[in-house]
Amino acid sequence: MPCAQLDVAGTGAWLHAALRAAPRRGEIEDFVPIAHGAAMALLAADGTVLAAPDYEDPVFETAPGYAAARDGFAATCSPLLGLGLNLGRQLFYLAWAAPALLARTAIVLPWPQYWAWWLSGVPSSELSSLGTHTDLWSPGAAGFSGFAARYGWDRRFAPLRRADAVLGVVRPELADAYGLPRGCRVRCGMHDSSASFHALRRFADTVIASGTWCIAMRPGVALACLQEGRDMLANMDIAGAPVGVARVMAGREYAAVAGPDAPPPDLAGLRAVLAADAAAYPNFCAAGGPFPGMRGRLERAAGLDGQGRAALATLYVALLADELLNMLGSAGRILLDGPLAANPLFAPALQTLRPADEILVAQARDGMVMAALALAGGASPHEKSPERALALRGFELAKYAASWRGYLAGA
Repeated sequence: MPCAQLDVAGTGAWLHAALRAAPRRGEIEDFVPIAHGAAMALLAADGTVLAAPDYEDPVFETAPGYAAARDGFAATCSPLLGLGLNLGRQLFYLAWAAPALLARTAIVLPWPQYWAWWLSGVPSSELSSLGTHTDLWSPGAAGFSGFAARYGWDRRFAPLRRADAVLGVVRPELADAYGLPRGCRVRCGMHDSSASFHALRRFADTVIASGTWCIAMRPGVALACLQEGRDMLANMDIAGAPVGVARVMAGREYAAVAGPDAPPPDLAGLRAVLAADAAAYPNFCAAGGPFPGMRGRLERAAGLDGQGRAALATLYVALLADELLNMLGSAGRILLDGPLAANPLFAPALQTLRPADEILVAQARDGMVMAALALAGGASPHEKSPERALALRGFELAKYAASWRGYLAGA
């Protein structure tokens, strides 16, 4: 195989084991696949998976001529990204490195829709998956990009369906193997951070989904305001409307600063950070973000204990999130979802950095689950309204933030 692959068999085995162990599995009525972007499965005519590339392989950057072949940012609102973070780059690489494999490909499925096909046997594509920094979709034209059309890839993708569309039911042999009812429906599904946005947008003007990535999403942003060089782009909502996005790989930035097995951050750790004037500056990982070309740097952090390093990492990521929000022109109600919502220091720090805004914390802390319920036509019986974060008392972060930004401006 010419590039690293996603573990299709392992994921299928996990799904089988999880379902066999699930309580009340005989009552499951709907499947809604939700998965990360920049991923796809290439299928032969007989349904064999020919490839499911892993976007973190740097080999995708070795195919010559990609930057010149792709459409400009104005057409796709998709920045030129490293590794295989542009789905178009993955296809371009395969056309160069494995043309016979690509010639055998009968159909291409975005990653969530691969699992919808696996379950139902019905192939589909979906807007939020196609419109996530793929280089293959044009928001302005509401269709495949000229780049996708020139290479014929638009004709390889399965037909478009809405994320909530019922494709069919779980294949009988799988339903029996998993212990599911024969009539269990399979929905088309969607991209993960777009799913969080879909579930939570009614609560706020801007939604921040977190995990490996911290992704700030705001509807109504003028596409001309997006800055390609700072990892801004447009996602698509389930109706095909563009959503302004600014992002950074905050999960890995946090881990690089906090260190392995970091304890939860606390106020004592934050006091130690401010007393030492410790600081972290981007970037500790090479995948995008608002400060391209910079190399990660720690200052005056050597004396911090575990709580101090965790507090420094939290403050650092809060400053990065603050920058994302400024880039999008966000103001008013800003909602946090995912692991950052569970960090006891993050939301208060962000509220302190943005006193004019209302930082909200999703109580479910998993917008993707809420989205799946919504796409299946239901609602969580335990859904709670988000809570407002309280600013940190006795902590003056404005001067610290100004110093941090001043360092970056002069770097």
